[in-house]
Amino acid sequence: MAEITAIGLYVKYWFPDIPQWLPALIALIAVYVLNLIAVKVFGEVEFWLSIIKVVTILALIVLGLAMIFTGWGNQGQPVGFSNLWDEGGFFPKGFAGVFFSLQMVMFAFLGTELVGVTAGEAKDPRETLPKAINSIFWRILIFYIGSLLVIMALFPWNQVSEKTSPFVLVFDKVGIASAAGIVNFVVMSAAFSSCNSGVFSTGRMLLALSHSRQAPHAFGQVNRRRIPAKGITASAIVLLIGVLLNYVIPEKAFTYITSVATVGALWTWGIIVYTHMQYKRAVKRGEAPEVDYRLAGTPVVNWLVIAFLVLVGVLLWFDPETRVALIVGPIWFLIIGIAYQFVKGRGTVNPPAET
Repeated sequence: MAEITAIGLYVKYWFPDIPQWLPALIALIAVYVLNLIAVKVFGEVEFWLSIIKVVTILALIVLGLAMIFTGWGNQGQPVGFSNLWDEGGFFPKGFAGVFFSLQMVMFAFLGTELVGVTAGEAKDPRETLPKAINSIFWRILIFYIGSLLVIMALFPWNQVSEKTSPFVLVFDKVGIASAAGIVNFVVMSAAFSSCNSGVFSTGRMLLALSHSRQAPHAFGQVNRRRIPAKGITASAIVLLIGVLLNYVIPEKAFTYITSVATVGALWTWGIIVYTHMQYKRAVKRGEAPEVDYRLAGTPVVNWLVIAFLVLVGVLLWFDPETRVALIVGPIWFLIIGIAYQFVKGRGTVNPPAET
């Protein structure tokens, strides 16, 4: 829902008078159709969308480093790294801004928890999971921290506004024409890619839940193209709530949706950490085998993660626009819990089809 909302906002850059819900609906229909065609089509679309994102971020990092060290695009004057500590340093107005940004930071990292969620379904978890976890670390280091480091080195904090993308500032500084339009297209394609992946994964999750008798039997079926069409359709129907929110409250839709999504992420990460703690206790009791790839610092690190998750949840309460998530989240969990009581044990026991 957050991604189709973002698409609705990005399209308004070119067409300011278009209602926000319309591009959101068009994006949803496009994602739905793509996921129903074939897995090969999904993979091809995701490949090119990912290429756009990666190339743009790498271009920003390379161009930014050139300005930092050589002064290219800055009248030949190397920018250096002094902007990182000038103008009041990292916390010019205290820690409050950092704390209240954690909600959006958590939302930005949604998706990495799928490594933990899918751990039980990996064919060779001892080999594949360490590789996946290590690759996530390097991707965060390069694409998130790397790009942020370059941006903060190029521009002091008081020159960056929420009204202008930092990517636009960098590309505009080196004289790239139509920088704003290019970046807007890139972030819109990134949002479409994320929504596309979300619908794809949700259909497969419902398929797996059905085969473990935790979801209705219908979700355990695949069509002649080996696609879980009913699960994908159910996912698309729920996404219509996002379109409705963009119609009713377009100004607040994105904040509401991202806040609720953050609550879901807090719960998911909490369950992952709790499960790991239970596993370590089972190892000590001799009830489970130890693995070679271990989390250092347990159980202290586990409790630190839980404390951080609780902190983010508490901070959501202090903003009236994010506080709604702490109300909607538990209600949604209650609905899911009640629904589960009706569907558990009613799925299919057939082995999941390859999709």
